[in-house]
Amino acid sequence: MISNLKFIFVIECPLRATIWAILTLALVLEDVSACRAQEQSTPAPTPTVSSAADANDCPNPPSDAAADPQAMFPHFKSTRFWLSGQMNFIFQTHPDFRADYSGPNSLHPRYEKATSRVMTLYTGVRLNNSTELLVDIEEAGGAALSEGLGLAGNTDLDIVRNPSLSKAPYLGRGMIHTVIALSDDKIENQRSFLSLFDELPRRRLEIRFGKFSMPDFLDINSVGSDTHFQFMNWSVDNNGAWDYAADTRGYTVGIVADYEDRNWGFRFAEGLMPKVANGIDLVWRPWQVHAENWEYELRRGVLPKKAGVVRVLAYTNYANMGIYRVAVQQFENHTSPEPETVPEITNHPWHITRKYGFGINLEQNLSRNFTAFARWGWDNGKTESFAYTEIDSTFNQGVGANGALWHRRQDRAGVAFVSNGIKKDHQVYLADGGLGFLLGDGGLNYGRENIIESYYTAHVWRGIYVAPGVQHISNPGYNRDRGPVVVPSFRAHVEF
Repeated sequence: MISNLKFIFVIECPLRATIWAILTLALVLEDVSACRAQEQSTPAPTPTVSSAADANDCPNPPSDAAADPQAMFPHFKSTRFWLSGQMNFIFQTHPDFRADYSGPNSLHPRYEKATSRVMTLYTGVRLNNSTELLVDIEEAGGAALSEGLGLAGNTDLDIVRNPSLSKAPYLGRGMIHTVIALSDDKIENQRSFLSLFDELPRRRLEIRFGKFSMPDFLDINSVGSDTHFQFMNWSVDNNGAWDYAADTRGYTVGIVADYEDRNWGFRFAEGLMPKVANGIDLVWRPWQVHAENWEYELRRGVLPKKAGVVRVLAYTNYANMGIYRVAVQQFENHTSPEPETVPEITNHPWHITRKYGFGINLEQNLSRNFTAFARWGWDNGKTESFAYTEIDSTFNQGVGANGALWHRRQDRAGVAFVSNGIKKDHQVYLADGGLGFLLGDGGLNYGRENIIESYYTAHVWRGIYVAPGVQHISNPGYNRDRGPVVVPSFRAHVEF
Protein backbone atom coordinates (compact mmCIF):
# COMPACT_ATOMS: atom_id res chain seq x y z
CA MET A 1 0.00 0.00 0.00
CA ILE A 2 1.33 3.42 -0.90
CA SER A 3 2.32 5.47 2.11
CA ASN A 4 0.93 8.93 2.88
CA LEU A 5 4.32 10.56 3.46
CA LYS A 6 4.30 14.19 2.45
CA PHE A 7 7.09 16.80 2.38
CA ILE A 8 5.90 20.28 1.50
CA PHE A 9 8.08 22.70 -0.48
CA VAL A 10 6.94 26.32 -0.52
CA ILE A 11 8.61 27.74 -3.63
CA GLU A 12 7.50 31.13 -4.83
CA CYS A 13 8.26 30.67 -8.52
CA PRO A 14 6.37 29.67 -11.68
CA LEU A 15 7.78 26.12 -11.59
CA ARG A 16 6.87 25.22 -8.01
CA ALA A 17 3.96 23.01 -9.06
CA THR A 18 6.18 21.12 -11.51
CA ILE A 19 8.88 20.52 -8.90
CA TRP A 20 6.32 19.34 -6.36
CA ALA A 21 4.77 17.00 -8.92
CA ILE A 22 8.14 15.47 -9.82
CA LEU A 23 9.01 14.93 -6.14
CA THR A 24 5.62 13.40 -5.36
CA LEU A 25 5.78 11.10 -8.38
CA ALA A 26 9.29 9.92 -7.45
CA LEU A 27 8.23 9.10 -3.89
CA VAL A 28 5.16 7.24 -5.14
CA LEU A 29 7.25 5.23 -7.61
CA GLU A 30 9.68 4.27 -4.87
CA ASP A 31 6.89 3.15 -2.57
CA VAL A 32 5.34 1.12 -5.40
CA SER A 33 8.70 -0.48 -6.18
CA ALA A 34 9.19 -1.41 -2.55
CA CYS A 35 5.71 -2.92 -2.34
CA ARG A 36 6.24 -5.00 -5.48
CA ALA A 37 9.58 -6.24 -4.20
CA GLN A 38 7.93 -7.38 -0.99
CA GLU A 39 5.19 -9.18 -2.92
CA GLN A 40 7.67 -11.02 -5.15
CA SER A 41 10.06 -12.27 -2.50
CA THR A 42 10.56 -12.42 1.21
CA PRO A 43 13.43 -10.09 2.09
CA ALA A 44 16.21 -11.03 4.44
CA PRO A 45 15.78 -9.58 7.92
CA THR A 46 17.44 -6.21 8.40
CA PRO A 47 19.10 -5.04 11.60
CA THR A 48 16.90 -2.90 13.82
CA VAL A 49 18.09 0.21 15.56
CA SER A 50 18.17 -0.24 19.31
CA SER A 51 17.71 3.41 20.15
CA ALA A 52 17.25 6.82 18.57
CA ALA A 53 20.70 7.82 19.76
CA ASP A 54 22.34 4.90 17.97
CA ALA A 55 20.43 5.75 14.81
CA ASN A 56 21.97 9.21 14.78
CA ASP A 57 25.61 8.40 15.48
CA CYS A 58 26.76 9.22 11.95
CA PRO A 59 27.48 12.87 11.00
CA ASN A 60 24.99 12.86 8.11
CA PRO A 61 21.68 11.09 7.50
CA PRO A 62 22.27 7.44 6.49
CA SER A 63 20.71 7.86 3.06
CA ASP A 64 21.70 6.33 -0.25
CA ALA A 65 21.03 9.70 -1.87
CA ALA A 66 24.64 10.66 -1.08
CA ALA A 67 26.29 7.34 -1.94
CA ASP A 68 30.08 7.22 -2.00
CA PRO A 69 31.49 7.59 -5.53
CA GLN A 70 33.60 4.99 -7.24
CA ALA A 71 37.22 5.81 -8.05
CA MET A 72 39.42 4.82 -10.97
CA PHE A 73 41.74 2.99 -8.60
CA PRO A 74 41.06 1.56 -5.12
CA HIS A 75 42.12 3.78 -2.22
CA PHE A 76 44.59 2.63 0.39
CA LYS A 77 42.93 0.62 3.15
CA SER A 78 44.27 -0.58 6.50
CA THR A 79 47.20 1.74 6.14
CA ARG A 80 48.28 5.04 7.64
CA PHE A 81 48.63 6.71 4.23
CA TRP A 82 46.15 8.39 1.92
CA LEU A 83 46.50 9.19 -1.78
CA SER A 84 43.66 10.18 -4.11
CA GLY A 85 42.76 12.85 -6.62
CA GLN A 86 40.02 14.37 -8.72
CA MET A 87 39.48 16.42 -11.87
CA ASN A 88 36.33 18.52 -12.28
CA PHE A 89 35.44 20.31 -15.53
CA ILE A 90 32.30 22.44 -15.83
CA PHE A 91 31.13 23.88 -19.16
CA GLN A 92 28.43 26.56 -19.04
CA THR A 93 26.78 28.87 -21.52
CA HIS A 94 23.82 31.20 -21.79
CA PRO A 95 21.89 32.63 -24.75
CA ASP A 96 21.10 36.30 -25.25
CA PHE A 97 18.81 37.73 -22.60
CA ARG A 98 16.98 41.00 -22.01
CA ALA A 99 19.03 43.78 -20.41
CA ASP A 100 17.79 47.39 -20.37
CA TYR A 101 21.33 48.47 -19.39
CA SER A 102 24.62 46.99 -18.23
CA GLY A 103 27.47 48.13 -16.02
CA PRO A 104 31.11 47.22 -15.31
CA ASN A 105 30.13 44.25 -13.13
CA SER A 106 27.14 42.97 -15.09
CA LEU A 107 26.50 39.52 -16.48
CA HIS A 108 26.99 39.99 -20.21
CA PRO A 109 23.59 39.96 -21.98
CA ARG A 110 24.98 38.42 -25.19
CA TYR A 111 25.68 34.75 -25.79
CA GLU A 112 28.79 33.50 -24.06
CA LYS A 113 30.36 30.25 -22.89
CA ALA A 114 33.06 29.25 -20.44
CA THR A 115 34.74 26.16 -19.00
CA SER A 116 36.24 25.95 -15.52
CA ARG A 117 38.51 23.27 -14.10
CA VAL A 118 39.69 22.20 -10.67
CA MET A 119 42.25 19.43 -10.21
CA THR A 120 43.32 18.27 -6.76
CA LEU A 121 45.82 15.77 -5.37
CA TYR A 122 44.89 14.65 -1.84
CA THR A 123 47.62 13.22 0.39
CA GLY A 124 47.86 12.35 4.07
CA VAL A 125 49.74 10.34 6.65
CA ARG A 126 48.62 9.17 10.07
CA LEU A 127 51.48 9.97 12.45
CA ASN A 128 50.08 7.95 15.35
CA ASN A 129 46.73 6.76 16.70
CA SER A 130 45.53 10.30 17.34
CA THR A 131 47.34 12.67 14.95
CA GLU A 132 47.62 12.96 11.19
CA LEU A 133 49.01 15.35 8.58
CA LEU A 134 46.85 16.25 5.56
CA VAL A 135 48.19 18.08 2.49
CA ASP A 136 46.32 18.84 -0.77
CA ILE A 137 47.82 20.34 -3.93
CA GLU A 138 45.38 22.05 -6.26
CA GLU A 139 45.24 23.67 -9.67
CA ALA A 140 42.28 25.79 -10.75
CA GLY A 141 41.78 27.62 -13.99
CA GLY A 142 39.71 27.97 -17.10
CA ALA A 143 37.19 30.75 -17.37
CA ALA A 144 33.92 31.95 -15.85
CA LEU A 145 30.87 33.46 -17.50
CA SER A 146 31.43 37.24 -17.49
CA GLU A 147 34.60 36.64 -15.42
CA GLY A 148 32.41 35.61 -12.47
CA LEU A 149 30.57 38.95 -12.28
CA GLY A 150 26.90 39.92 -12.35
CA LEU A 151 25.32 37.24 -10.14
CA ALA A 152 25.08 36.96 -6.36
CA GLY A 153 24.29 33.26 -6.72
CA ASN A 154 26.93 32.50 -9.33
CA THR A 155 26.27 29.45 -11.47
CA ASP A 156 29.68 27.77 -10.95
CA LEU A 157 31.30 27.40 -7.52
CA ASP A 158 34.53 26.13 -9.13
CA ILE A 159 35.41 29.36 -10.93
CA VAL A 160 38.46 31.47 -10.11
CA ARG A 161 36.99 34.82 -9.12
CA ASN A 162 40.18 36.69 -10.09
CA PRO A 163 41.26 35.71 -13.64
CA SER A 164 44.66 37.41 -13.16
CA LEU A 165 45.74 34.84 -10.55
CA SER A 166 48.55 32.46 -11.45
CA LYS A 167 47.50 29.16 -13.03
CA ALA A 168 50.36 27.32 -11.29
CA PRO A 169 49.51 24.59 -8.73
CA TYR A 170 49.20 25.82 -5.16
CA LEU A 171 48.71 24.48 -1.63
CA GLY A 172 44.98 24.04 -1.15
CA ARG A 173 44.91 22.47 2.30
CA GLY A 174 47.69 21.75 4.75
CA MET A 175 46.70 20.90 8.32
CA ILE A 176 47.44 18.92 11.43
CA HIS A 177 44.46 16.90 12.71
CA THR A 178 44.44 15.64 16.29
CA VAL A 179 41.75 13.55 17.99
CA ILE A 180 41.40 13.61 21.77
CA ALA A 181 39.40 10.64 23.05
CA LEU A 182 36.77 11.42 25.70
CA SER A 183 35.24 7.92 25.84
CA ASP A 184 36.47 4.34 25.48
CA ASP A 185 33.84 3.09 23.01
CA LYS A 186 34.52 3.50 19.29
CA ILE A 187 32.48 4.14 16.15
CA GLU A 188 33.40 3.35 12.56
CA ASN A 189 34.76 6.26 10.53
CA GLN A 190 34.55 6.52 6.77
CA ARG A 191 38.08 7.40 5.63
CA SER A 192 38.46 10.43 3.38
CA PHE A 193 40.98 13.11 2.48
CA LEU A 194 39.85 15.00 5.62
CA SER A 195 40.21 12.09 8.07
CA LEU A 196 42.29 8.90 7.72
CA PHE A 197 41.15 7.13 10.90
CA ASP A 198 39.26 3.83 10.52
CA GLU A 199 37.46 4.41 13.80
CA LEU A 200 36.98 7.27 16.23
CA PRO A 201 35.99 7.59 19.89
CA ARG A 202 32.24 8.07 20.18
CA ARG A 203 32.82 11.10 22.40
CA ARG A 204 35.82 13.13 21.29
CA LEU A 205 37.41 16.51 20.62
CA GLU A 206 38.95 17.01 17.18
CA ILE A 207 41.35 19.88 16.59
CA ARG A 208 42.59 20.98 13.18
CA PHE A 209 45.17 23.68 12.58
CA GLY A 210 46.52 25.01 9.31
CA LYS A 211 45.14 25.98 5.90
CA PHE A 212 41.63 24.83 5.04
CA SER A 213 38.25 25.93 3.72
CA MET A 214 35.55 26.78 6.26
CA PRO A 215 32.86 24.76 4.38
CA ASP A 216 35.06 21.67 4.83
CA PHE A 217 33.74 21.47 8.38
CA LEU A 218 30.79 23.86 8.79
CA ASP A 219 27.42 24.14 7.00
CA ILE A 220 27.97 20.69 5.45
CA ASN A 221 25.04 19.08 3.70
CA SER A 222 25.13 15.52 2.36
CA VAL A 223 23.11 16.29 -0.79
CA GLY A 224 23.75 20.02 -1.27
CA SER A 225 27.46 20.81 -0.73
CA ASP A 226 29.52 19.13 -3.46
CA THR A 227 30.16 20.67 -6.89
CA HIS A 228 31.80 17.43 -8.04
CA PHE A 229 28.60 15.36 -7.96
CA GLN A 230 25.73 17.63 -6.89
CA PHE A 231 24.67 21.25 -7.43
CA MET A 232 26.98 23.94 -8.82
CA ASN A 233 25.42 27.25 -7.74
CA TRP A 234 27.23 29.17 -4.99
CA SER A 235 24.06 29.85 -3.02
CA VAL A 236 22.78 26.26 -3.25
CA ASP A 237 25.99 24.48 -2.20
CA ASN A 238 26.71 27.00 0.59
CA ASN A 239 24.73 29.42 2.73
CA GLY A 240 24.99 32.59 0.64
CA ALA A 241 24.62 34.92 3.65
CA TRP A 242 27.60 33.24 5.37
CA ASP A 243 30.44 35.59 4.37
CA TYR A 244 32.98 33.02 5.55
CA ALA A 245 36.65 33.90 5.98
CA ALA A 246 38.54 33.05 2.79
CA ASP A 247 40.96 34.29 0.18
CA THR A 248 40.06 34.44 -3.52
CA ARG A 249 40.45 30.67 -3.87
CA GLY A 250 38.23 29.96 -0.86
CA TYR A 251 40.86 29.08 1.77
CA THR A 252 41.95 30.59 5.07
CA VAL A 253 44.44 29.83 7.82
CA GLY A 254 43.17 29.09 11.30
CA ILE A 255 41.97 26.49 13.76
CA VAL A 256 38.85 24.33 14.06
CA ALA A 257 37.75 22.67 17.31
CA ASP A 258 35.01 20.04 16.95
CA TYR A 259 33.36 18.32 19.93
CA GLU A 260 31.34 15.24 18.97
CA ASP A 261 28.96 13.29 21.21
CA ARG A 262 26.51 10.49 20.49
CA ASN A 263 23.85 12.46 18.62
CA TRP A 264 25.11 16.05 18.66
CA GLY A 265 28.21 18.11 18.04
CA PHE A 266 29.56 21.64 18.47
CA ARG A 267 32.22 23.31 16.34
CA PHE A 268 34.23 26.51 16.63
CA ALA A 269 36.47 27.87 13.89
CA GLU A 270 38.80 30.88 13.94
CA GLY A 271 40.26 32.11 10.63
CA LEU A 272 42.14 34.95 8.99
CA MET A 273 40.37 37.47 6.75
CA PRO A 274 41.65 38.93 3.44
CA LYS A 275 43.16 42.42 3.16
CA VAL A 276 40.58 43.57 0.61
CA ALA A 277 37.27 42.17 -0.61
CA ASN A 278 37.87 38.99 -2.62
CA GLY A 279 41.61 39.40 -2.06
CA ILE A 280 44.22 36.64 -2.33
CA ASP A 281 46.34 37.99 0.55
CA LEU A 282 45.31 37.38 4.17
CA VAL A 283 45.96 39.76 7.06
CA TRP A 284 48.37 38.08 9.50
CA ARG A 285 47.22 40.07 12.55
CA PRO A 286 44.61 37.79 14.18
CA TRP A 287 44.34 40.05 17.22
CA GLN A 288 42.94 42.74 14.89
CA VAL A 289 41.54 41.08 11.75
CA HIS A 290 39.80 37.75 12.35
CA ALA A 291 36.64 35.68 11.95
CA GLU A 292 34.79 33.49 14.45
CA ASN A 293 32.34 30.75 13.44
CA TRP A 294 30.12 28.59 15.66
CA GLU A 295 27.92 25.65 14.69
CA TYR A 296 25.68 23.37 16.74
CA GLU A 297 24.57 20.12 15.12
CA LEU A 298 21.72 17.91 16.30
CA ARG A 299 21.48 14.59 14.48
CA ARG A 300 17.75 14.11 14.70
CA GLY A 301 15.10 14.34 12.00
CA VAL A 302 11.86 16.28 12.01
CA LEU A 303 9.94 13.28 10.62
CA PRO A 304 9.27 10.35 12.98
CA LYS A 305 11.50 7.27 12.54
CA LYS A 306 13.54 8.94 9.79
CA ALA A 307 17.05 10.26 10.18
CA GLY A 308 17.86 13.93 9.79
CA VAL A 309 20.19 16.70 10.91
CA VAL A 310 19.64 20.26 12.17
CA ARG A 311 22.61 22.64 12.12
CA VAL A 312 22.61 26.17 13.55
CA LEU A 313 25.39 28.55 12.46
CA ALA A 314 26.61 31.95 13.68
CA TYR A 315 29.61 34.03 12.64
CA THR A 316 31.37 37.36 13.16
CA ASN A 317 33.99 38.93 10.89
CA TYR A 318 36.38 41.77 11.75
CA ALA A 319 38.16 43.28 8.75
CA ASN A 320 38.84 46.47 6.77
CA MET A 321 35.27 46.60 5.46
CA GLY A 322 33.34 49.67 4.32
CA ILE A 323 29.83 50.71 5.40
CA TYR A 324 27.28 51.08 2.59
CA ARG A 325 25.34 53.94 4.22
CA VAL A 326 28.52 55.94 4.85
CA ALA A 327 29.66 55.46 1.24
CA VAL A 328 26.28 56.66 -0.08
CA GLN A 329 26.20 59.67 2.28
CA GLN A 330 29.70 60.71 1.28
CA PHE A 331 28.72 60.51 -2.37
CA GLU A 332 25.47 62.43 -1.95
CA ASN A 333 27.05 65.12 0.29
CA HIS A 334 30.26 65.35 -1.77
CA THR A 335 32.33 64.64 1.34
CA SER A 336 34.34 61.67 0.02
CA PRO A 337 38.10 61.72 0.58
CA GLU A 338 38.42 61.81 -3.21
CA PRO A 339 35.93 63.17 -5.78
CA GLU A 340 33.59 60.45 -7.04
CA THR A 341 31.01 60.08 -9.78
CA VAL A 342 29.49 57.06 -8.01
CA PRO A 343 29.67 55.88 -4.38
CA GLU A 344 32.78 53.84 -3.60
CA ILE A 345 32.69 51.38 -0.70
CA THR A 346 36.50 51.12 -0.56
CA ASN A 347 37.09 54.90 -0.34
CA HIS A 348 37.99 55.04 3.35
CA PRO A 349 41.12 54.86 5.51
CA TRP A 350 42.10 51.56 7.11
CA HIS A 351 39.59 50.75 9.81
CA ILE A 352 38.15 47.59 11.35
CA THR A 353 34.41 47.02 11.20
CA ARG A 354 32.26 44.04 12.14
CA LYS A 355 29.94 41.86 10.11
CA TYR A 356 27.81 39.12 11.67
CA GLY A 357 25.15 36.66 10.64
CA PHE A 358 23.25 33.45 11.33
CA GLY A 359 22.20 30.36 9.42
CA ILE A 360 20.13 27.18 9.70
CA ASN A 361 20.86 24.03 7.71
CA LEU A 362 18.32 21.18 7.66
CA GLU A 363 18.51 17.66 6.21
CA GLN A 364 15.71 15.14 6.28
CA ASN A 365 15.53 11.64 4.85
CA LEU A 366 12.26 11.18 3.02
CA SER A 367 13.00 7.58 2.05
CA ARG A 368 16.00 5.39 1.41
CA ASN A 369 16.82 7.11 -1.88
CA PHE A 370 15.57 10.66 -1.26
CA THR A 371 16.92 13.35 1.08
CA ALA A 372 15.44 16.84 1.34
CA PHE A 373 17.45 19.84 2.50
CA ALA A 374 16.92 23.51 3.26
CA ARG A 375 19.06 26.46 4.31
CA TRP A 376 18.21 29.89 5.70
CA GLY A 377 20.77 32.65 6.17
CA TRP A 378 20.84 36.29 7.32
CA ASP A 379 23.57 38.86 7.96
CA ASN A 380 23.50 42.45 9.19
CA GLY A 381 23.82 43.76 5.62
CA LYS A 382 25.18 47.19 6.55
CA THR A 383 28.80 46.15 6.22
CA GLU A 384 30.55 45.51 2.91
CA SER A 385 30.20 42.02 1.43
CA PHE A 386 33.80 40.93 1.66
CA ALA A 387 34.82 37.30 1.23
CA TYR A 388 32.17 35.05 -0.30
CA THR A 389 29.37 36.77 -2.21
CA GLU A 390 26.95 39.71 -2.10
CA ILE A 391 24.01 38.12 -0.29
CA ASP A 392 22.45 39.43 2.93
CA SER A 393 19.51 37.04 3.17
CA THR A 394 18.89 33.68 1.57
CA PHE A 395 16.57 30.71 1.64
CA ASN A 396 17.01 27.53 -0.38
CA GLN A 397 15.37 24.14 -0.45
CA GLY A 398 15.75 21.06 -2.58
CA VAL A 399 15.95 17.30 -2.79
CA GLY A 400 18.67 14.84 -3.76
CA ALA A 401 17.96 11.39 -5.17
CA ASN A 402 20.02 8.24 -5.59
CA GLY A 403 19.84 6.20 -8.80
CA ALA A 404 19.40 2.90 -6.95
CA LEU A 405 15.67 3.46 -7.46
CA TRP A 406 16.17 2.96 -11.23
CA HIS A 407 19.00 0.39 -10.75
CA ARG A 408 21.93 2.82 -11.15
CA ARG A 409 23.28 3.19 -7.65
CA GLN A 410 26.19 5.48 -8.60
CA ASP A 411 23.90 7.96 -10.36
CA ARG A 412 22.30 10.86 -8.53
CA ALA A 413 19.96 13.71 -9.34
CA GLY A 414 18.63 16.82 -7.66
CA VAL A 415 16.51 19.92 -7.94
CA ALA A 416 16.72 23.05 -5.76
CA PHE A 417 15.32 26.55 -5.48
CA VAL A 418 17.09 29.50 -3.84
CA SER A 419 15.98 33.08 -3.23
CA ASN A 420 18.65 35.69 -2.39
CA GLY A 421 18.31 39.28 -1.22
CA ILE A 422 20.25 42.30 0.05
CA LYS A 423 19.44 44.97 2.65
CA LYS A 424 18.25 48.50 1.89
CA ASP A 425 21.64 50.21 2.31
CA HIS A 426 23.20 47.74 -0.09
CA GLN A 427 20.35 48.32 -2.58
CA VAL A 428 20.79 52.10 -2.51
CA TYR A 429 24.55 51.75 -3.01
CA LEU A 430 24.08 49.65 -6.16
CA ALA A 431 21.20 51.84 -7.43
CA ASP A 432 23.47 54.91 -7.25
CA GLY A 433 26.00 53.15 -9.48
CA GLY A 434 28.27 51.71 -6.79
CA LEU A 435 30.31 48.58 -7.46
CA GLY A 436 30.77 45.60 -5.21
CA PHE A 437 33.38 42.94 -5.80
CA LEU A 438 30.78 40.96 -7.81
CA LEU A 439 27.84 43.25 -8.62
CA GLY A 440 27.31 46.62 -10.30
CA ASP A 441 24.94 47.18 -13.23
CA GLY A 442 25.24 50.99 -13.03
CA GLY A 443 21.71 51.11 -11.60
CA LEU A 444 19.23 48.86 -9.85
CA ASN A 445 15.52 48.14 -10.03
CA TYR A 446 15.58 45.83 -7.01
CA GLY A 447 14.04 42.38 -6.93
CA ARG A 448 15.11 39.20 -5.18
CA GLU A 449 17.42 36.97 -7.19
CA ASN A 450 15.54 33.67 -7.59
CA ILE A 451 17.30 30.58 -8.97
CA ILE A 452 16.17 27.07 -9.86
CA GLU A 453 18.85 24.44 -10.48
CA SER A 454 18.58 20.81 -11.53
CA TYR A 455 21.19 18.21 -12.48
CA TYR A 456 21.65 14.53 -13.27
CA THR A 457 25.03 12.88 -12.53
CA ALA A 458 25.55 9.66 -14.52
CA HIS A 459 28.25 7.11 -13.74
CA VAL A 460 30.01 6.17 -16.99
CA TRP A 461 32.78 3.78 -15.90
CA ARG A 462 34.77 3.35 -12.70
CA GLY A 463 35.63 6.90 -11.56
CA ILE A 464 34.23 8.73 -14.60
CA TYR A 465 31.02 10.73 -14.24
CA VAL A 466 29.16 13.16 -16.50
CA ALA A 467 26.38 15.52 -15.46
CA PRO A 468 24.09 17.69 -17.59
CA GLY A 469 22.30 20.45 -15.71
CA VAL A 470 20.43 23.71 -16.08
CA GLN A 471 19.86 26.84 -14.00
CA HIS A 472 17.15 29.49 -14.39
CA ILE A 473 17.90 32.89 -12.83
CA SER A 474 15.27 35.58 -12.36
CA ASN A 475 16.47 39.15 -11.60
CA PRO A 476 20.23 38.46 -12.02
CA GLY A 477 22.18 40.68 -9.63
CA TYR A 478 18.84 41.65 -7.97
CA ASN A 479 17.88 43.69 -11.03
CA ARG A 480 14.35 43.50 -12.48
CA ASP A 481 15.60 45.39 -15.54
CA ARG A 482 17.71 42.39 -16.61
CA GLY A 483 16.97 38.75 -17.32
CA PRO A 484 15.73 36.14 -16.81
CA VAL A 485 18.75 34.00 -17.75
CA VAL A 486 18.91 30.29 -18.56
CA VAL A 487 22.32 28.63 -18.02
CA PRO A 488 22.72 25.07 -19.32
CA SER A 489 25.80 23.21 -18.11
CA PHE A 490 27.75 20.01 -18.61
CA ARG A 491 30.13 18.62 -15.99
CA ALA A 492 32.79 15.94 -16.47
CA HIS A 493 34.35 14.50 -13.32
CA VAL A 494 37.09 11.93 -12.78
CA GLU A 495 37.67 10.47 -9.31
CA PHE A 496 41.04 8.78 -8.66
